[in-house]
Amino acid sequence: MSLSIGIVGLPNVGKSTLFNALTKKSVPAENYPFCTIDPSVGIVPVPDERVEKLSKFSNSAKTIPAVIEFVDIAGLVAGASKGEGLGNKFLTNIKEVDAILHMVRTFEDPSVIHVANKVDPMQDIGVINLELVLADFETVSKRLSNLSRDAKRGEKDAIFEEIILKKVEKVLEKSKMATEANLTDEEKFKIKSLNLLTLKPVLYALNVSEANENVEVKIPGMYVKIDPVFEKGFDDLIKKSYELLGLETFLTTGEDETRAWTIKIGSTAPIAGMAIHTDFKDKFIRAEVVNWKDLLDSGSYSNARAKGLVRTEGKEYVVKDGDVIEFKI
Repeated sequence: MSLSIGIVGLPNVGKSTLFNALTKKSVPAENYPFCTIDPSVGIVPVPDERVEKLSKFSNSAKTIPAVIEFVDIAGLVAGASKGEGLGNKFLTNIKEVDAILHMVRTFEDPSVIHVANKVDPMQDIGVINLELVLADFETVSKRLSNLSRDAKRGEKDAIFEEIILKKVEKVLEKSKMATEANLTDEEKFKIKSLNLLTLKPVLYALNVSEANENVEVKIPGMYVKIDPVFEKGFDDLIKKSYELLGLETFLTTGEDETRAWTIKIGSTAPIAGMAIHTDFKDKFIRAEVVNWKDLLDSGSYSNARAKGLVRTEGKEYVVKDGDVIEFKI
């Protein structure tokens, strides 16, 4: 399952510094706006002690953790939706990610330029969010215009989509995020192809320093405090990103490899099996399931079986985080 999170924010809030520290991949992080012209991508492992312990348990030749793809997107500025700065190019890059990590600077440092010449986290959040709203408003308006003829003809799909987009438009007109339209899953799926920026889940990353690590900011959503310079808060950030996307992990283990597989929370066994191979959905027969800790505590699969800890589950079984699974097809 390929998952990506775009790191966004104003110029010089620490995006590239965070990206460098997370991925150990060299991207520009000079102290001036727009130093990152193209987005850079880094694959970051999800911290999970279970994978290492199971690998040691099975004496696995390979150990493969779950990963999240982080995309370093250059800084947005006020007016980006109208092409200011590198504007529309950045907004297009954001459309391509699954979620947004909104980097917010909270520390004062005269040696690090702030694009607005002052540090005001809530104002910075407002600037970025407004640009995303304006970009979405343009997208929605264009789509509504294109739909109008078919809707007037009475085409059901067009009418349904028009109703949804008018709900979203009302929210955007108030400079609010499309998430506040409270769309149903069916409605979100109907307009999924539009890739609306303000429908994407957002995690706010407060960039703090040693001097202000206890700073309190009233953030409009899920957030985490990090210090990219000293690499503090990274595990929490990665785990929260995983949580943000509504994900969990099941595991497979053996002599060849121990691996963490990423699935959506609530996936049934056949759907979870598709993370390994798409054939697992249609050819699924049953799954042998044991909790990772029960397996380790038992000392071996045979002991776990003898204790009744290895269960046989069918197609309706909802996979739980930390399940060790052997699929039978």
